[in-house]
Amino acid sequence: MQRIGEIAAFGTAICWTLSAIFFERATKRVGVIAVNFYKVLFAFFFLGLSATLLRGMPLPLDASPSAWLFLSLSGIIGFVITDIFLFTAYKTIGSRMAMLFLAASPPITGLLGYLFLGEAMGTKSILGMTIVAIGIMMAVLGRRDVKSVAKEVNKAALISKEDKRGYLFAALSAVGQSIGMIFTKHGLGDYDPISGTQIRVISAIVGFTIVSFFWDRGRSIKAAPKDPIGMKLTVAGAIAGPFLGVALSLFAMQRTFAGIVSTLIGLTPALIIPPSIIFFKQKVRALEIIGALIAVAGS
Repeated sequence: MQRIGEIAAFGTAICWTLSAIFFERATKRVGVIAVNFYKVLFAFFFLGLSATLLRGMPLPLDASPSAWLFLSLSGIIGFVITDIFLFTAYKTIGSRMAMLFLAASPPITGLLGYLFLGEAMGTKSILGMTIVAIGIMMAVLGRRDVKSVAKEVNKAALISKEDKRGYLFAALSAVGQSIGMIFTKHGLGDYDPISGTQIRVISAIVGFTIVSFFWDRGRSIKAAPKDPIGMKLTVAGAIAGPFLGVALSLFAMQRTFAGIVSTLIGLTPALIIPPSIIFFKQKVRALEIIGALIAVAGS
C-alpha cells in the first residue's frame, strides 16, 4: 500500500512538471493572478465531471464538517497564500533561489507530520528525504555558473531590503506548502481524493477572487479570456496540475507518510530539466544533471 502511495507521489511530480511548463508560458501572456484564478476554476469543472462519473455526485456534499474545515484551510494555504509568496519571491530573487527554498519543504513536512500527526519516520525514509533534497538543491544551483555564484557570495553583506523580502517570501512559501500538506493529510482521512480536491479548489476560487479584487479590481481576470492561447495553456496546466496532480497527491497522502509524499513531489525542479533540453533547447550544466540523478536515486 505504501509503495502505491509513493508511485502516486512520483506521478504527482510529473504532473506538476508539465503544469509548470504550461503555466510559465500562460503567465507571461495573461498574468499571475489571472492564471491562478482560472487554473482552479477549470480544475473545479474537471473534478466535478470526474466525481460525477466515478461517484455519481458532482459536488462533495457528503464530506464531513471536519473535512470541509481542514481541506478548505489547505486550499487557502496551499493554493492561494503559498503561490502568492512564491511568485513574489520569483520577482525579487528569481526562481532559482525560490526553488532552492522550496527544497526545504520535505523535511519541514516530515517534522510537522511527526509533531502533529504522530507519523514515525524510519532511518531509510529520513536518509532518502535528505538525499532527494540535496539532489534538488544541486540541480537548481547548477543553473548559475561559478562566476555568478562567486559574485553573489561577495555581495552577501550588501543584501537589499527587496532581496531580504524575497528570501522571506520564499521561506514562507516552503513553510506554507508544508502546512498545506499537513492540513490535507488531517482533513482527507479516508475520504475520496477527487472530492477532497474539490473542497480545496472551491476555497481557492473564493480566495483568488478576493485577492484579485484587492490586486487590480479584477481587471486581469476580465482581460484574460481575450487571449485564447493563454487560456488554452491555462487549461492544459489546470488538467496536469490542480486536477491530476492534486488528485494524485491526495491519493498518495492516504497511503504513505506526508514527508515522503512532499519529498517525491519536490522532484519537480529536477524533472523539469529534460523537457527544458528537448523542447526549449536550453543549455543544462553537468551539475544540474548530477543533482537530478541524485534526487531520483534518493527517491
